[in-house]
Amino acid sequence: MRVSLFDFQRDALHLLRDKILAARKFASSQQPQAIAFSAPTGSGKTIMMTALFEAILDQPDDELAWPLDWEPQSDAVILWVSDMPELNEQTKLKIESKSNKVYRVNQLITIDAHFDAPRLDGGRIYFINTQKLAVNQPLTNRGDGRQHLIWETLTNTALAIPDRFYVVIDEAHRGMTAGRGAQAAQTLMQRFVLGYPEVGLVKMPLVIGVSATPKRFMDLLEHAPHTIHKIAIPADEVRKSGLLKDRILIHHPEAATTAEMALLEEAARRWGQMTTAWGAYCKDEQEQVVWPVLVVQVENGSDRQLTRTDLADALTVIESAIGRRLNEGEVAHAMHDTGDLDIGGRRVRKVDASRIDADKNIGVVFFKTSLSTGWDCPRAEVMMSFRRAEDHTYIAQLLGRMVRTPLARRIEKDAALNDVHLFLPYFDTQAVESVVASLHNAEDVPPAETGSSRNLVVLKRRDGTEDIFAELDGLITYRVNAARAQSPLRRYMAIARSLTTDEIDDDTWDVAKRQIVEWMGQRIAAIKDAGQFNAAAKAITQVGLRTLAVQNGTGVSEPAADYHIDASDVDIDRLFEEAGRAFSHGLQMDYWRAHADRDALEVKVEAIVLARNAAEMAKLEAQAEAAFDALYDQHKKAIFKLKEQRRANYEKLRLATAQPNEVPWHLPAAIDFKRLPTDPLWERHLYVEANGQFRAELGTWEAAVLKEELAKPEVVGWLRNLDRKPWSLEIPYASGGDVRPMFPDLVVVRKSGSEFAIDILEPHDPSLSDNFEKAVGLAKFAEKHGALFGRIQLIRKQSSGGGEHFARLEINQAATIKKLLLINSNPLLDELFTDVLK
Repeated sequence: MRVSLFDFQRDALHLLRDKILAARKFASSQQPQAIAFSAPTGSGKTIMMTALFEAILDQPDDELAWPLDWEPQSDAVILWVSDMPELNEQTKLKIESKSNKVYRVNQLITIDAHFDAPRLDGGRIYFINTQKLAVNQPLTNRGDGRQHLIWETLTNTALAIPDRFYVVIDEAHRGMTAGRGAQAAQTLMQRFVLGYPEVGLVKMPLVIGVSATPKRFMDLLEHAPHTIHKIAIPADEVRKSGLLKDRILIHHPEAATTAEMALLEEAARRWGQMTTAWGAYCKDEQEQVVWPVLVVQVENGSDRQLTRTDLADALTVIESAIGRRLNEGEVAHAMHDTGDLDIGGRRVRKVDASRIDADKNIGVVFFKTSLSTGWDCPRAEVMMSFRRAEDHTYIAQLLGRMVRTPLARRIEKDAALNDVHLFLPYFDTQAVESVVASLHNAEDVPPAETGSSRNLVVLKRRDGTEDIFAELDGLITYRVNAARAQSPLRRYMAIARSLTTDEIDDDTWDVAKRQIVEWMGQRIAAIKDAGQFNAAAKAITQVGLRTLAVQNGTGVSEPAADYHIDASDVDIDRLFEEAGRAFSHGLQMDYWRAHADRDALEVKVEAIVLARNAAEMAKLEAQAEAAFDALYDQHKKAIFKLKEQRRANYEKLRLATAQPNEVPWHLPAAIDFKRLPTDPLWERHLYVEANGQFRAELGTWEAAVLKEELAKPEVVGWLRNLDRKPWSLEIPYASGGDVRPMFPDLVVVRKSGSEFAIDILEPHDPSLSDNFEKAVGLAKFAEKHGALFGRIQLIRKQSSGGGEHFARLEINQAATIKKLLLINSNPLLDELFTDVLK
């Protein structure tokens, strides 16, 4: 693959592998197999399927780290079926651009009207859309020299290679309706699943249905004779990856209004602001410029009128809001019932919905209801709808196509760039709640924080806090389960390669390879010194055979002489490649090249023996882990100065360990926040709204503790540390054998003279079962990192003779840490509170 996969994508591919192995053992037209692959909108289904196709036709991508028993099928056939020609073309182009294995000439073939073959050729991926399968199409009719109907071609392929013919139905939820006891398929798409005996089409032996909304596909399979294998990607995993925008902000009047153009003007103003913000961000990060799109949903028309919305007024309002005339070609429409338009002397060109994102000249798009199918436009950041509240279902469907992030990652520097804005002039508060409910219930809309723009705000750093944030930059945090664990060898090689690629250290990549080759030699020498090598090598290079002699007539068998034969070069090469998967990054070849003056077979066997020796591999991994940490520590200042995308790569490698690892705590310039306009005001928060205020509804204990803190003049700032935000302060703790994250409620900044002290305050209900576990987690954190912080306190409300008060257990003290590390129950923690606070 030419792109790196996300953890959830690798997990899905592991599951796909298992299901395919199970399905293809039995796949036939008599025992058809179906895999229902539920991939939420924005999850990168084409990327995942491309990685699967590589594994089937060639070899699994190295980063998948699949088990060694996977065997590719170089003569397999893959048929990609969709109901739109444009979707097929998009998919074909994406596979070509993302794969470095599936790219040969004539390996990706679009089945057109002239296609005529007895069966599909092995080693290829074919694309067909259902429009070409209608009864009046050349593929389904004799004539013009056609020898084979497409149905015959598919049937012949299915019967010849049932375990190697993969039919992938794209967006499998469309056209999939069938009632109980249905005798025949009702749609062209269904025929691939149920067969079509009237034209000689058998049931496809192995079908993979890929969809964001698999319910209808599953309903059909319920009444089909298929063995069903299910895979579902959790939508939350997709959102955490950064592939989807974080929030959908709905702008609406308190009551329904006729001031529609006023809201369009505000939408255009927001579009202009986001255009400026993206331009500044991309320039600073040296990214290809992102040009946001304003999509405007207009009303239906009549026989005499294209739309009841006045397009001329709309264009005038947009230009007024952005302070300039729209450029030639900047405005387009995707309404099917007309061609190019002349609106007040401006040309509004017609464009296919699927081509909007690729055409960087387009900034404004008018449409009716047609953009919800075959349309993905990550650049669509602002949407205005002239439609009435009863059309809220359309709104939900359309937003589901707008939530992809333009750069396929979350933006850290400016939280506003992770938002989608929706303007609804004809929706009052109650109607907006209907939209929110639709977004939460619709299968094809991924989860995002959704609500009124009155409640979802962006906070920026409070003026005059530069020195505070500079102090905070020296702190550390943890990220628990933020990245899938990788072997230390993979991590070491990856960081070395990245340091060279990013021109931080030009020699690191070559030095790392030489270092690991040297370590491999040392580990092999250790195996030989232990007297373990010869037996292991013999098991690889020789195959033991046993002979049984059967006497003719009596049937009595007696053992004869045992003997050995040499393993073939092909077998040795296969084992050598398998060893390479254990080492990663082609290190087995580096070892082989480093010993080119020796017998090639001997060198290969050494690598194979090492890869199979768990004890010596563990030592090799330990050396690589120490080397990784040393490289990171040596270059972490240079890494911090990199652009956001590259810096995130190093953080991901840093976190890809079995145990949580600390990373620098870098707070962004802006964060997103949810509050009500009536929530209490709080002073001295580090992030504030545009008016300089900060509002938040805190818990009773949090609010009371914060009031005690703000009464102290030395407190110059504080942070509401929200749960599970990319920027949150996160501390690991052990619970039930698992490592979990905690997010202390308050971070308080005190200043004495020119010195700052950063405090961690955690008001915590003592009745909660995890109370002592979190206390131990805080103690371990203080033991390791306490020098960077001031107070680290676990706080609870207690009653005494003088009434209720907040008892504060000061954890950032050596004596308290020692005591906390010995406790294993809540009662013991209660005793410690009592003893320490006497």
